[in-house]
Amino acid sequence: MCTLRQKIERWLDDYKLKKKLMLLYISCVLIPLIVTDSIVLHIVIHSEQVKQQHAMENDASAVQYHLGSTVEYAASMAKNIYMNAYIEEFLNRQYETDLDYVTAYYTFMKNSLFESSMGTDNTQVTIYADNETIINGGEFGRLSAVRDTDWYQYLENSGQETLLYFYYDDWKSPAVDAKRKLLFIRRMEFFGKDSCEKVVKIEIDYSNLVRDIVSMNYGFPVYICQDNRILLSNDGHSSVGREFETFEAADEVGYVKNTSLYGLELQIYILKGGMSVAAQIWENMPLILLLVLINAVLPGLLMQLINRSFTLRIQELSRAFENVEDEQLKEIPAVRGKDEIGGLMQNYNRMAARINELIQTVYKDRLREQEMDIARQNAELLALHSQINPHFLFNALESIRMHSILKQEYETADMVEKLAIMERQNVEWGTDSVEIKKEMEFVEAYLGLQKYRFGDRLSYELDVEPDCEQIRIPKLTVVTFVENACVHGIESKTSPGWIFVRIYKERQELCIEVEDTGDGLSEEELEVIRQKMQQASIKKLQEKGRVGILNACLRLRMVTEDAVQFDMESEKGVGTLVQIRISLQKLCV
Repeated sequence: MCTLRQKIERWLDDYKLKKKLMLLYISCVLIPLIVTDSIVLHIVIHSEQVKQQHAMENDASAVQYHLGSTVEYAASMAKNIYMNAYIEEFLNRQYETDLDYVTAYYTFMKNSLFESSMGTDNTQVTIYADNETIINGGEFGRLSAVRDTDWYQYLENSGQETLLYFYYDDWKSPAVDAKRKLLFIRRMEFFGKDSCEKVVKIEIDYSNLVRDIVSMNYGFPVYICQDNRILLSNDGHSSVGREFETFEAADEVGYVKNTSLYGLELQIYILKGGMSVAAQIWENMPLILLLVLINAVLPGLLMQLINRSFTLRIQELSRAFENVEDEQLKEIPAVRGKDEIGGLMQNYNRMAARINELIQTVYKDRLREQEMDIARQNAELLALHSQINPHFLFNALESIRMHSILKQEYETADMVEKLAIMERQNVEWGTDSVEIKKEMEFVEAYLGLQKYRFGDRLSYELDVEPDCEQIRIPKLTVVTFVENACVHGIESKTSPGWIFVRIYKERQELCIEVEDTGDGLSEEELEVIRQKMQQASIKKLQEKGRVGILNACLRLRMVTEDAVQFDMESEKGVGTLVQIRISLQKLCV
């Protein structure tokens, strides 16, 4: 846990104060606000959805109850007729004449109180019997007159004794306007099947039923359907004079309640009417935006002001500290604020004033004295250095060489001789420049020493045009690139390799080529070294890498006043070629 905290602290230390304050605002204000508002919004939406679901369930139950009570009222009427013995006897009797039927009809209506049991104006009751002596009219009729109707055929095909039937009655159209009807039908077989066939038909007032559903003011569109056929609706789909329509709003259904009434399977669909949750959010969008402005934008602006109060003054203080390397510290001209940052700026001004006084009184005076001491010490060192005789080193090397010859160690003697040549030339060169002839002697001695190291793995060839031998170049120029070819070319390759050195004149330019058949460089390494050679500087020398090459390139650029060109070609596994072109006008002959 402690390690994690330290990592987070180090990570935060790398960020500027402005980013830290913005991170604080986002993590402690904006994100919690978004999360809490999202949770509240989700709760509100879910609560509204649950509320709507309960409302739709209540509306469906109310529609089911109302329709069921209406149908049950008709069913109770049919039951009373079904069990009425007077009606059974009246319909079974055979009448001699029409007058006999009319007389019996009025006597029956007077004595049986039939009319008082027929219900309200919302229903129309008709009883049909298979008795040809009955006259059609009023509440009774011959069954033969309705055998071809849709409702009777539906009863016959169903095989049921009691059923509920919605249908569009166009049987007598156009003589009679077609319209929708709702019938409760029941066979009258309570007293047995020996008598004539009798059916009671109770027509429930369809228009009144629609008006009841509309007047209930349900909160949602309501559709009562049978097999995707709209039977009743409070949404303009219940016109009495039109054929039943098809239900095509399945995608908008919010709740479905299935019910069964006397063999009729019905579906009560409640649509997602009214304003949706998204619409409510959109309607309240001005209020939501106002809350966002208050809860997010205003704190953001305040955070920005606080951020500027911090960062601007800290930047001024930082710029003041950037000038500490000057001879005199600059004070902050206008210190603002009385907080900790303001106090820090005031303390800096006091410190700067005090340090400037110390620099004036102490530093400059002592600096002058130190410069004089350094000059005196350098003179003493030069004097001591001039007293040293470098020939003692050559005498010692000569003694080692003679000792090796006496012991017949000729290879060691030859190596010591080459080393003595290199050291003697290095000591005897009084300036930074040297003739190419002397430089090549140095190169040959160096390659001779490397030959003892690599054996047959190293072969070399030196080719210098005679008219180039007297030209002076910065010493150790060629040998630096030869050394690089040995170390980075031949040494990394296990098979034998060659080093070629060619010096010649071409178009008023001195051309120096050092080529090796070593391991070569990749394209990325080649491009890096090529740029370093072309951009050689003191700053580049301070970096790690091939310092010798950069040193040689920098000295050539300084001596020739940039009248020198460097090029380098290499191929992985094949070798490397370095080419240097120097204007002859910038060289001494």
